[in-house]
Amino acid sequence: MVSAAVTAPQPSPARSADASDRLARAWRALASVPDPEIPVLSVVELGIVRDVVADASTLRVRVTPTYSGCPATDVIMRDMREALAEAGIGEVAIDIALAPAWTTDWIAPEGRRKLAAYGIAPPGRVARIDVSGISPLRRAMQVTCPRCASSATTLIAQFGSTACKALYRCDACREPFDYFKPY
Repeated sequence: MVSAAVTAPQPSPARSADASDRLARAWRALASVPDPEIPVLSVVELGIVRDVVADASTLRVRVTPTYSGCPATDVIMRDMREALAEAGIGEVAIDIALAPAWTTDWIAPEGRRKLAAYGIAPPGRVARIDVSGISPLRRAMQVTCPRCASSATTLIAQFGSTACKALYRCDACREPFDYFKPY
């Protein structure tokens, strides 16, 4: 019995360059898509775009929404498809991945700076501790005011302008502001 080794065809250097260019254009297009609830952040800076992979015919984008019931998910998917189409990417498949769950730790450093400049205190790092026996008001973190940088702030409400934000007031400048809750 004679057997022949079968090897996968190797991409030509030109094809590899085309794929790299296509991926770079896709990432640039996705980086131009603003989050509908916080338009100062792109979906890439928010950390919901987990991966972009291209094969010969399809570009696959893996997205993890900020939470499974996020009301902006459909708008985000539509805006990503439009941006990728405008970039001439071709066939696109967007896959939603719910595991692992999105965390505010995935927000890019530039995204955190943009949040603060926009007047939203960026989230702290998520502490994985059991808080089941601690009342919600006592769990409140010390949050720095994005306007005057004072750490003398008071939690006003667990929910701010959206469910992912809490409402604080600065005791120094007296201004209210949203805090992007860590999770």
